[in-house]
Amino acid sequence: MYGLSVRWPLTQAPPDALARLRDYVETESHAKFAGLDGLRFKTWRAREGEWFEGTYVFVSDEARRRFQSDFQTRADQVPVSQMTGTAPRIEPFEVVAVVDGPTGFRSAARFEN
Repeated sequence: MYGLSVRWPLTQAPPDALARLRDYVETESHAKFAGLDGLRFKTWRAREGEWFEGTYVFVSDEARRRFQSDFQTRADQVPVSQMTGTAPRIEPFEVVAVVDGPTGFRSAARFEN
């Protein structure tokens, strides 16, 4: 499988950046990526005060390249870059395997109220 990591540092971000990023994912980003052609899944990960990351897995290398190429042209202007004050580091990677455990996936507790 074909992964892509997009990571923004939070070390110089405003103190409320992670709270704003959580709200952004809930109100805009989650729905936007739910319809992205060629995307198997996306996770949003964070370490408060350290980094915020979008981790993508695509159905093909072509789908990943298409998204990466488009994203790189505007990476410094996307909402997360605006909220963090910096452009992301973008790295493609290989996903060797994924297992869906017996309890399955949850989008996020905030989405399941």
